[in-house]
Amino acid sequence: MENEKLKQKKKNILKGFGWVLAYLATFLAVLFLFLYVLMWMFCNGPSRSARETFVATMLETGNMKFVVSWYLTEEEILEITATGTGAPADTITDTSLVTVSGNEASSDETVNSSEALTGTGEGNDSSLSALDSLVDEDGDGIILVPITGRTFEAQLMVIRDPSRVQLATAYPFSSMEMEKNGLTVGEYCEAFEALAAVNAGEFETPSGINWGGRPIGVVVCDGQVQFNEPSPGDVMVGFNENNILIIAEVGHMTPDEFSAFVAENGIRDGASFKDISDGNTNHFTRLIMNGTPVDLDGRGVGANPRTAIGQCSDGTVLILVTDGRGSAGHLGATGQDLIQIFQEYGAVNAANLDGGSSSSLYFDGSYRITSSFLPNSDASRRLPTAFIVTR
Repeated sequence: MENEKLKQKKKNILKGFGWVLAYLATFLAVLFLFLYVLMWMFCNGPSRSARETFVATMLETGNMKFVVSWYLTEEEILEITATGTGAPADTITDTSLVTVSGNEASSDETVNSSEALTGTGEGNDSSLSALDSLVDEDGDGIILVPITGRTFEAQLMVIRDPSRVQLATAYPFSSMEMEKNGLTVGEYCEAFEALAAVNAGEFETPSGINWGGRPIGVVVCDGQVQFNEPSPGDVMVGFNENNILIIAEVGHMTPDEFSAFVAENGIRDGASFKDISDGNTNHFTRLIMNGTPVDLDGRGVGANPRTAIGQCSDGTVLILVTDGRGSAGHLGATGQDLIQIFQEYGAVNAANLDGGSSSSLYFDGSYRITSSFLPNSDASRRLPTAFIVTR
């Protein structure tokens, strides 16, 4: 009798487990169908703007690019990502437009927007007035400005002394006695005793011990070329020995040519990101070149977390990090959002860096903006490079 009861109990448990699996499978099937139909509507529905935003957003991700190819041909994708006028932008920064001076100003001095951060676009004058009244009360030489956009929230770091902005890297690994893993931006702050850090250049994300540890493109740290594999579309973003932000196309160079470029132009720090749209990617780097906003040529309409860097004519550095991908209910920022903010704060040059799940800001001992990627929701991804702000 006891055995029969035990068998019946096991049978009931298995039956209940089967029902749970059936409900779960049904739920997942319905969810998949709902998402499939929803994405189909984005790609084929009547709203052209929704279609462009969805396609651009997916193509800017690291792992979800394939979704777009479910619904659109390569020709249709290229039609969406190449709708601008295609006006060419300058390929390298004109250093004569930036004069680095006043770096010795006292840390409790008010940032004067009329002298240092004059806006060049049709901007939001209230933003400039608010910045004009800010004082560096804690004396750390940085003003952190919160910005709220229509589909994102952001933090803008205003750094008066550009020499404090440097590229830190976990590559080559032997220099830090580490395995072939990158560091979080918080770990970069700790390792280099920095006040702040944000993610920098593009990188590979294979499995195993090399997670986040291998850069893509080029890396220059303290005047030394540490990684040298330029490929089509690469744009280097960094600083020269005069602390001027340099944005330069390097994807057409050979490794030897890039090494010569670094030596001839006195590059002290730099990392790279892609500026290319080929039906499989929709990346952009240059935002403002020599005082002129860049025509993104159909790119940059996607909404994603972003990290970007700019410089004003007096040398003031602006580092912007936005949220997105569901973080706090926000979709993210577009390329045009970045351009507008940098124009409002007076940047003569500005560039987009690696973004998405990599976008993170660590400041004064805590994360102010983190990746929306679930395993990194309270930190950042592991990265081979980061721009740090020294103390």
